[in-house]
Formats: sequence, structure tokens, C-alpha cells
Amino acid sequence: MFTGIVEELGEVTAVENLGDAARFRLRGPVVTDGAKHGDSIAVNGVCLTVVEHEGDEFTADVMAETLKRSSLGALAVGSRVNLERPTAVGARLGGHIVQGHVDGTGHVLERTPSEHWELVKVSLPADLSRYVVEKGSITVDGISLTVVEAGPDHFTVSLIPTTLDLTTLGVKQAGDPVNLEVDIVAKYVERLLATTTGQSTTGQGAAQ
Repeated sequence: MFTGIVEELGEVTAVENLGDAARFRLRGPVVTDGAKHGDSIAVNGVCLTVVEHEGDEFTADVMAETLKRSSLGALAVGSRVNLERPTAVGARLGGHIVQGHVDGTGHVLERTPSEHWELVKVSLPADLSRYVVEKGSITVDGISLTVVEAGPDHFTVSLIPTTLDLTTLGVKQAGDPVNLEVDIVAKYVERLLATTTGQSTTGQGAAQ
């Protein structure tokens, strides 16, 4: 489990096409400290498994389904990525409960700068809009954010200088894709209510 508090801005140093998958090598001195084979690291909000670790770099395999359902398929050598290790038991939950299972992708629609913050508007797939509410939580590229406005096909978030400086959202431009993970609590509530009322729900696929 993650909390959506990005630990560092890493970099893709190599991409290997494996046909039905891809192997990424990523640099991140903070998240690789003490890392070992089999550990989990969230990359732009997608939970990946460490295959190899050497120095301040690690490799991770990404299956075709994840490449298709997330924005990881657009990564190339030199791409910057948000990195986070799983939260430790007993640690403070700085953001909200994040699984690292991407529900879908959106695109940055527009950015409205202000003196001390910036408002970013992001497109929202229709099948995810019911899980997004004003002042609720959403994960964008692995970043735990508070929804300012929730529309039928978009939402907005306000970014403070720290988020702009230390995450990929500081450089994302209109048209750029972002990974989205909605609040897992909302999905559980929907499922429980549907069971109680005898209705069925359509399961959401998740990239991981």
C-alpha cells in the first residue's frame, strides 16, 4: 500500500522491448536505498516489482496489459517519473490509501497559474466520474491530491509549489497523459450497496 506522497522524481535510463512486455531501468537513489529483488515501488502511480537493483537504479518488468491501461507505455529514456516506496506499518498516512492499481488514464486539459499555486484541469473517463467528488481524494501519476471541482468528464486540482517542484505535474503540459486511481473506499461502498440492493456492478480493471 502507498499513500500518494512522492518520495522523489526519478528518471528512466533504459527501456527494453520484450514483445508482450517491457523492461524499464529507472534511477532513484532514495527509493533504491535498501531495495531488494521482489520489493514494490510505485512508478507514476503504478505498483511495479523490483527485478534487479544495482547502485541507485532498479529494473522492473511491465506487462502488456499495464502498458495499455496506463501511461507507462509512453515512457522513454530520459522521462521523469514519480517514485514512492510502500508505506511502512505504523507510519503516518500522509496522503490517502493508494493501491498502485491504475483505474484509467486522463489528459491534462489546461493549467491556470496563480501567484502561489496552480490549478490543473484533467480529463476524466466517464466510467470513473462517479467515484470522484469535490474535496475527495484522487491519485494522479501517483500523487495524492484533493479534488477542487468534479465535473462529468473532468476534475481540477490545486498544486502547491512543492508539488510543482518535486513531481511530474510540474512539467506536464496540455495533452500529456496521466495515470488515475480513484479512492478505493468509494469502490468498496458501491459494491456493498449494490450487494445490499441486489444490483450488479461492472468490475473495473486495474493495471499493476
